[in-house]
Amino acid sequence: MTVVLNNKNKKPELLAPAGSMEKLRIALLYGADAVYIGGTEFGLRAYASNFDIAEIAEAAAFAHELGKKVYVTVNIFAHNNDIERLSDYLREIAAAGVDAIIVSDLGVFDIARKTVPELALHISTQANTTNWASVGAWESLGAERVVLARELSLKEIAQIKEKTNIELEVFVHGAMCISYSGRCYLSSYLTGRDGNRGECAQLCRWNYEIIEANRPEQSFSIEEDERGTYIMNSRDLCLLEHLQTLCESGIKSLKIEGRMKSVHYVATVVSVYRKALDELYGAPDTFSVKKEWREELEKVSHRPYFEGFAVSKPDQSGQVYTSSSYIQTHDFVGIVLEYDSAASLLTIEQRNRVREGEVLEFLQPDGTHGCLILTEMRDEGGEYIMVANRAQQIFTVKTEQVLAPYSLLRRKSI
Repeated sequence: MTVVLNNKNKKPELLAPAGSMEKLRIALLYGADAVYIGGTEFGLRAYASNFDIAEIAEAAAFAHELGKKVYVTVNIFAHNNDIERLSDYLREIAAAGVDAIIVSDLGVFDIARKTVPELALHISTQANTTNWASVGAWESLGAERVVLARELSLKEIAQIKEKTNIELEVFVHGAMCISYSGRCYLSSYLTGRDGNRGECAQLCRWNYEIIEANRPEQSFSIEEDERGTYIMNSRDLCLLEHLQTLCESGIKSLKIEGRMKSVHYVATVVSVYRKALDELYGAPDTFSVKKEWREELEKVSHRPYFEGFAVSKPDQSGQVYTSSSYIQTHDFVGIVLEYDSAASLLTIEQRNRVREGEVLEFLQPDGTHGCLILTEMRDEGGEYIMVANRAQQIFTVKTEQVLAPYSLLRRKSI
């Protein structure tokens, strides 16, 4: 398939998650065109660091300096007691300079249209928009963009684009809720923590047993062909192999999931998709997914990947029955703060225990890789150390290897 660079399929935006200010900077520096963040209210990630109004303004200013954008999630399904504060909050985030808000609830949408009419409104995947008629309805109400439900095939996505004029956004990478697009009530029912109001306890990752009513002292394991009991534990989505098809359909934005994920996760995944997009549009006729991109995606913490609904509806192979644990090939151990060329000193902030003489792999914001040997390690006082083992300890190493600020350091997992 050849991608024709016309108005229909202009290179899509790469949209990354930012659960904290550090992750926001990392996402944008590693190649994201925009980030989505949560405020301290009305979002669906209550346990992320999230941003207060001053931090939202700081985030918007940082992004705009780079010519990039910030979207704020206001995507809870609101109850009556949420409404009183909503209008003031919307005015505050609009004044902070964000580029759009992401909403799910029709009432929230209506209040936003009336309260901050100048602010672009994106319809969250939580709204479960699965057909062109629904997309068209949101378009007629004044939405600028719809984040399509995860339960759509590539063919359905293309059909929706053909029948609508609104911007479309699609998830291409990250964790999948058992309810896929997120309208799940399991957490609320069993723990009182409402996943649709930002407090999901992720009960779908728990290990379950059956108890018979007349024998409460006995429990029976739930088994799937002797593979285990994690019957609701979905694999992670990865649509790297289908990037070209998505771009051909005219999608406006490709979205990475993960506001609760690590700095290492955000940097690595964004870097891979940035390279892939740039190569696709640089040489569409010869584009192919590179082995090293797939290997990069294996380095971060994830569950086994699958393609979701892209080609067909998932069957039992879309679940992980043996464990709810994550897998990864590399551990994130540090982040570069600065390089002093006069003294040949690299300053590092430790994120995992490292020792003198270790050979680490680095990933820079421009996507380049390489190796760094930890030599002549010294603490902030200039004292020689053999190991950096205090949380976020600052230390230096002597090296001619020039690394940019925010470069990440990692080592192969044992």
